[in-house]
Amino acid sequence: MTDTYVGAIDQGTTGTRFMLFDHDGRVVASAYEKHEQNYPEPGWVEHDPLEIWENTQDVVTSALSDADCSADQLEAIGITNQRETTLLWDKDSGRPVHNAIVWQDRRTTDRVEQIEDEGKVEMVRSKTGLEPDAYFSATKAEWLLDNADPIKLQRARPQDIRERAEEGEILFGTIDSWLIYNLTGEHITDVTNASRTMLFDIHEMDWDAELCEEFGVPVEMLPEVRPSSDDDTYGSTDAEGFLGADVPVAGAFGDQQAALFGQTCFDEGDAKNTYGTGSFFLLNTGEEAVESEHGLLTTVGFQRSGQPVQYALEGSIFVTGAAIEWLVDVGFIDDAAETESMARSVDSTDGVYMVPAFTGLGAPHWNQRARGIVVGMTRGTRKEHLVRATLESVAYQTRDVAEAMEADSGIEVESLKVDGGAVKNNFLCQLQADILGADIVRPVVDETTALGSAYAAGLAVGYWDSVDDLRDNWQVDREFESSMASEEADRKHERWVDAVERSLDWAQEGGG
Repeated sequence: MTDTYVGAIDQGTTGTRFMLFDHDGRVVASAYEKHEQNYPEPGWVEHDPLEIWENTQDVVTSALSDADCSADQLEAIGITNQRETTLLWDKDSGRPVHNAIVWQDRRTTDRVEQIEDEGKVEMVRSKTGLEPDAYFSATKAEWLLDNADPIKLQRARPQDIRERAEEGEILFGTIDSWLIYNLTGEHITDVTNASRTMLFDIHEMDWDAELCEEFGVPVEMLPEVRPSSDDDTYGSTDAEGFLGADVPVAGAFGDQQAALFGQTCFDEGDAKNTYGTGSFFLLNTGEEAVESEHGLLTTVGFQRSGQPVQYALEGSIFVTGAAIEWLVDVGFIDDAAETESMARSVDSTDGVYMVPAFTGLGAPHWNQRARGIVVGMTRGTRKEHLVRATLESVAYQTRDVAEAMEADSGIEVESLKVDGGAVKNNFLCQLQADILGADIVRPVVDETTALGSAYAAGLAVGYWDSVDDLRDNWQVDREFESSMASEEADRKHERWVDAVERSLDWAQEGGG
């Protein structure tokens, strides 16, 4: 009997990966390609959607080739994606009308401040569970509708882009929708990605007319919303297309919800933190959408076909892994792997604190005009101190979110499942346990975003029978227990809070 697998497209902020998983949840093959980061103006970040689609095809075919596997051996494909990143495309040609605006982009900060000034924050928060911010998709879509050039649409008549959107001829999507459209021809998103647009009512589980009107986003351009794991599937790949086979696309998640699912956080009180470009701490709150009073987001965790929505509290930290990338950019290190040995080479940061607010601060501060700072330097400060301070900033930001989460939910985080590229760093994992005062648990398979989307697709087509199969697959690689006195951890964190205060509201309107 020929072996069969489930594939996962993991489309992230810096690149695209395709992974093949077997029935035990083990990685059979993996391929990865980076894509360009475009910075048209300070604070703006864009991706080329066509490059992303081309890379997606390349990594899928490359991984299948490496595994000596034919597309016919794929039972299903799942998708996970960088959330909030937004694009519009022409329904007929399938071509984007503009580059995708990335989640990190801050060009619509003024528009969000207008919402705040008009007293509409509570209206947005009560429906969406989100704190109004340029991070989310609504203001990005609004900007695209206002600024995309209709000449580029190559129409017989240069009809206004909004008019075409109202007729359903221009489609809105996050990256999952873009990939599903290219794979299947269907205009679909899942509940987790919809919940991050700031256009979706997470209580009614539908697009909200009032929010769409506020942001001038026609409902006609929005995708159909489906469960994250969909027994009906989203459609199938074209047997005449690049795969040469008819493969169901049956699961999709925003990347952080995919990691929650991949970490088997299926029960109320389960928590995970993913350390990627940013860090994202999610706590499963069950069938209750817990409202936050401490700067967290209420979001959709996941939904399986025919089952109730599972909600989560989320702390979105904008810059963690990106701060380590910055160390490479400025020449302090040549490779992220060096940070562990460099941090260990000094006993402390020597009083240096680094606040990596490169794109403002997310949870629990939500300060769009905060900017990165380094404080406490002396003539004796060396790059090793700055490297260690950067790693410490990751741990402190996670504690900020954990404290807010405990205050909102009443659930004390005693054990935290972690994943993402940075958790390969043992120093960081131990530091996180010390600063948080909780056990840090790292799984064997740390590519949990891809694993979660594979699980969603596999469950939908019966490759796995139940979530119990997935729990059986999950295995611990290593646990890190706190070894720092709580008084010392508290003292260090309090000093961090002082540093954060100095970063707030640094960026002024008009620059400078």
